[in-house]
Amino acid sequence: MSQTDTAAIVLDVDLIVERYVAVWSEADAAARARSVAALWPEEGVEYVEGTRFRGRGALVERVTEAHTLFVASGQYEVTHDGHIAVHDHVVVLTIQLVHARGEQAGDVAWAARVFLVLDDDGRILEDYHLTVQPLPAA
Repeated sequence: MSQTDTAAIVLDVDLIVERYVAVWSEADAAARARSVAALWPEEGVEYVEGTRFRGRGALVERVTEAHTLFVASGQYEVTHDGHIAVHDHVVVLTIQLVHARGEQAGDVAWAARVFLVLDDDGRILEDYHLTVQPLPAA
């Protein structure tokens, strides 16, 4: 990859992160599926807590399940901590579930360091979630 190619991806990183964070909060199923297709190529894969989600269909199911469990109820909002690191085709950020209401509104309930390995088009080939702050036991 040339320096020009790297610069083009760096220029798009903020948009990629914005779209990545937003996909987890998308309420409309059809729009969510389109967003997943725009973020991950067909062969994309995500690794979370020892589980692998391979292929766009599995990724749509994964994002839908996370949305249903954490966001649809209005209990949490998905954010990131604002710190983004980039090296070639790798983007690192910390994604968070933040309490959306009540006395804890605005407090981080869960966080994971996310490593995104991008293809030449800026889509996510590999997505690794490493939990750094687990959800409290219910």
